[in-house]
Amino acid sequence: MVEGVCGACHLEGKNNAPRIGDAKAWAPRAAQGLTALTDHALNGIRSMPAHGGSPGLSDVEIERAITYMVNQSGGNWVEPIGGATPAVVRTSESIVNGQCSKCHRTGENGAPKIGNREDWLPHLKKGMDKLVASAVNGHGPMPARGGLSDLSDDEVRGAIVYMFNYGVPATPPPQPVSQRNPYRKVVAGTDIYLGIMSADRLRASPAVGVAPGSIPEGKGYYHLNIALADDKSQVPVTDARVRLRVSDGMTMQTKNLELVAANNTVSYGAFFRLSSGNSYNITAEVQRAGETRPIRANFEFRAP
Repeated sequence: MVEGVCGACHLEGKNNAPRIGDAKAWAPRAAQGLTALTDHALNGIRSMPAHGGSPGLSDVEIERAITYMVNQSGGNWVEPIGGATPAVVRTSESIVNGQCSKCHRTGENGAPKIGNREDWLPHLKKGMDKLVASAVNGHGPMPARGGLSDLSDDEVRGAIVYMFNYGVPATPPPQPVSQRNPYRKVVAGTDIYLGIMSADRLRASPAVGVAPGSIPEGKGYYHLNIALADDKSQVPVTDARVRLRVSDGMTMQTKNLELVAANNTVSYGAFFRLSSGNSYNITAEVQRAGETRPIRANFEFRAP
């Protein structure tokens, strides 16, 4: 990264940039500390543009580049592993209102609208991390970091989550054990919610994301869906593979669920046929991106 970006000026000392290896030039700068030097690099100083002219660089990449150049010039700094520079105190709401809303309020240039989860769903299908990376580096008509070069990766993520969740009621506080929802389980840091809606009810008031033509005919059909979220941040998990097994002890139905947006939630769903009066064991098998083993949650349901 230093050779490809910083080196354009710092290898030869172009535009009065301190040359890598020049201990005398770097000494007064190193005395300012990593926080100050990172702030200069993020926001730009004199002839140096913000983010070194590469808006896609993360904060920690910049910190490591600075550390490398200091150490090549007489320093002995420990390479940071992430986030050495204190974040600027900016709320996601202020970032969105001040910058992102310029396009995302009205959907200009195809930008997903604030609070419209159906707009955001196609962008989230590959996962939040990839969406953040796309926003950091710029994509299509959207400039890198939304046109604010000093936005940190975490601030970009927070703005996306804010726009996705805008207008959706906040998650209620945890309930006492005796009052907990039997259709919510927390497994390995993942909130797993089971939703069940009859096909008859969907025909009467179809949910966004469930096309009327996809609702099966006949009696006893239910749309079962699994909504996933990170237990701490409540950020939706949209890049998992979800399989549902439904058994009444005599029969077994197994299906891979598709990602859908309905009723202000993003979930994975499919139709199953459940016989009235039968009790069912429902097992959700969730394979999160980057994990080697799936997690499982079991639910019980009696078809009315």
